[in-house]
Amino acid sequence: MKLLTRLQRVVPFQRMLRLQAVKRAKSFNLLDPVAAQQKIFRDLLETAADTQFGRDNTFDRFKSRSFKIAYRYYKSCVPIRSYQEFMTDYFYRNTPASAIGRSAPDLDNTTWPGTIKMFCETSGTTAPTKFIPFSPRMFAENRQAALDMMSCYLAANPESEILNGKILYMSGSTRLTKVKRGVWSGDMSALTLRFRPWYLTPFVEPGADISVLPWEEKLQAMAELLLRDDQIRVISGVPPWIILLMKRCAEIGGKPLQELLPHLELIIHGGTSLIPYRNEFEKLFAGNVPNMLELLPSSEAFMAFQQQGDAQMRLTPYYGVFFEFVRFEDLDAQGKPAPYADAIPLGQVEIGQRYAVILTTCSGLWRYHLGDTIRFTSTDPHFIEFTGRDRFLDKLEEKITQGEVEQAVANVNRNGDWNVREFMVGTDVSARRHQWVLAVQDEDLNSDDAIRILDTTLRCLNADYATFRSQGRINAPDVLLVPETGIYQWSQAERGKLGGQTKIPHIDPTPDSSMIACLRDYHLCSGHQ
Repeated sequence: MKLLTRLQRVVPFQRMLRLQAVKRAKSFNLLDPVAAQQKIFRDLLETAADTQFGRDNTFDRFKSRSFKIAYRYYKSCVPIRSYQEFMTDYFYRNTPASAIGRSAPDLDNTTWPGTIKMFCETSGTTAPTKFIPFSPRMFAENRQAALDMMSCYLAANPESEILNGKILYMSGSTRLTKVKRGVWSGDMSALTLRFRPWYLTPFVEPGADISVLPWEEKLQAMAELLLRDDQIRVISGVPPWIILLMKRCAEIGGKPLQELLPHLELIIHGGTSLIPYRNEFEKLFAGNVPNMLELLPSSEAFMAFQQQGDAQMRLTPYYGVFFEFVRFEDLDAQGKPAPYADAIPLGQVEIGQRYAVILTTCSGLWRYHLGDTIRFTSTDPHFIEFTGRDRFLDKLEEKITQGEVEQAVANVNRNGDWNVREFMVGTDVSARRHQWVLAVQDEDLNSDDAIRILDTTLRCLNADYATFRSQGRINAPDVLLVPETGIYQWSQAERGKLGGQTKIPHIDPTPDSSMIACLRDYHLCSGHQ
């Protein structure tokens, strides 16, 4: 390990790495995304033809046809599935419904060749926990994506010092569960850290002693580490938690961040849109924000990253995943597409249209409804903007579904005199809390009662929310009571849409929480309360 760190600082070695990065970046930017997708599609069908899924769907009959014919056949015989549908139909085929999500499935040549030995655990929306298969090939594809992203950055920044430093990786839980001999499940970051190439260990912080700490202790320890170790050039994490880390550094150091962290060159962020957090980063760094690159990862697939100088991310359809897209307008009230919804491949997407993302992956997910939505702002290159979950409250990474939101309001209405006629919920990012606007018959009711019921319900229904509330990463919600027709009045006045004839979004769909802010301002500042 010491030899590696010494080698890292040898000028000829660094020069060689930079040249390789420039060459790799040039090759990356010459790739044809549509051709790559067609090649991946064919490869996935051929690879999985002899699995249970491949046999059930007769992949042998069309794996050698032209892309146009094979894709048409594929869409006609393989339905789009949600997590629960996919896992019930295949991964938990002989498991009682009550047991789905209680432990990782036992997969051997089921939907992907060989035995799946790693599963990414995520908070479930239709099951207590999602166990997403994570094959060795997917692990390798994700590593290639990371190398391409950093190569593009180095090619665009010839004076960069990141080759002479380390990265602070703000991981989630690092706990792994041994499913059986040789099979593990855990958070994506835990799997990535545990099974990363050995030669990267000296260049990744924090170490195991900090990673296993409870959240508040970990945050404090990471801040202290960042302040004392000037070799840390890069931070990678989710925007709200990076902000917390920066604030803690400022509190400990007692100086402006640009003085405390002059060595910090790059912030890699993902998981949620940066739009709501941009102003806070600007304030924290007094306008001198380090370079920032966005990526769009998930437990199921790596989907996009931003290149230096680009305003948005580019879809990266090169890493073992075939993408399909369903128009947002074609989703049902729960944000789901029909099994045979009109999906299209990458070559047919339209600029400006919001799409739900459907994935077929080299871990054995086939026409899987991810739950993320994106919008293409260009098709040459394929610039995208992340437009959120289909129907989720997730700006603080809590992943609360519309069903959970509606259940919380239903519980309020079950409590005595409450009669919520309409409502909307959004996020106050800077205060790290949810903002609710409830349209009620009696505005003299005590909003504290609603806060208690909403908060308690979501703690019971959503494991991530409960954990983040107990850790102080999400604060108690704020509730504003307005007249029972108040939300309709706002919709007519501010949106040009006639009250009760217009469906009110129960979860603010805007990436910057502007809709819930507009609604609250209408009642608080314009005398309509």
